[in-house]
Amino acid sequence: MRLVVDWDGTVTVRDSLLMVIEAFGDPTLEDELDAALEAGRMTHREVMEAEFATVRASLEDVVSYVVAHAEVRAGFREVVAAFDPLILSSSFHETIEPVLAREGVTADVRANRVEPAPDGWRIRWESDSQCETCGEPCKRGSLPGGPVVYVGDGYSDRCAALAADRVFARAGLASYLDAAGVGYEPFETFFDVAAALS
Repeated sequence: MRLVVDWDGTVTVRDSLLMVIEAFGDPTLEDELDAALEAGRMTHREVMEAEFATVRASLEDVVSYVVAHAEVRAGFREVVAAFDPLILSSSFHETIEPVLAREGVTADVRANRVEPAPDGWRIRWESDSQCETCGEPCKRGSLPGGPVVYVGDGYSDRCAALAADRVFARAGLASYLDAAGVGYEPFETFFDVAAALS
C-alpha cells in the first residue's frame, strides 16, 4: 500500500502557499476567493492562479523566505525513512524541494511548477486533465496505481482522499469528510500516522 501525503498544511504546519501570498502577494483577496471556491463559482485552480498573479517577487526571495519560515510537522522525517511516501501537492517543486533539502530528506514529489514574472507568477500545472468524479483538474488522477493511504488537510485533498483506501485527515479535510459521512483517522503529527501504520 503506497503512502501519499499532501504538502501544505500536512507536511508543513502552516500552508506555505498562504505564507507566500501573505508576504509577497495580496492577502486581501483570500476571503473573497475562498468564498467563491466554496460556492462553486471558481475552481481550486482558478483561485490559485488569481492568488499567484499578485506575486511579483523573485523566486530567490520567495524560496529564501519559505526555507526560513516553513515549519515541518513532527515525525515527517521518520515517516519518510520508514514508508517512502509520495508527496502529492498543489504547491510547487520550486518551493517544496528547498525545504526538503533543508530537512535532509529525499522524497518523491509530484507537484506543479511556477514561472515567476514581474507582472505576476504563472502556474505550470502538473495535470491538465479534468477529473470525471469532481469535474475539475485535481489530485485524484495523479494518485499511484494500487492501494493508497492518503494523508491530507485541505480543499485540494478532497477528491484524492475519496479515492484512497485509508485516509488520515485533519483541519478542513476532516470537516469535509465528517460532513460527507466518510470515515478517516485523525492526526496531528506524523508520529500519529506512523504509529497507526506500524
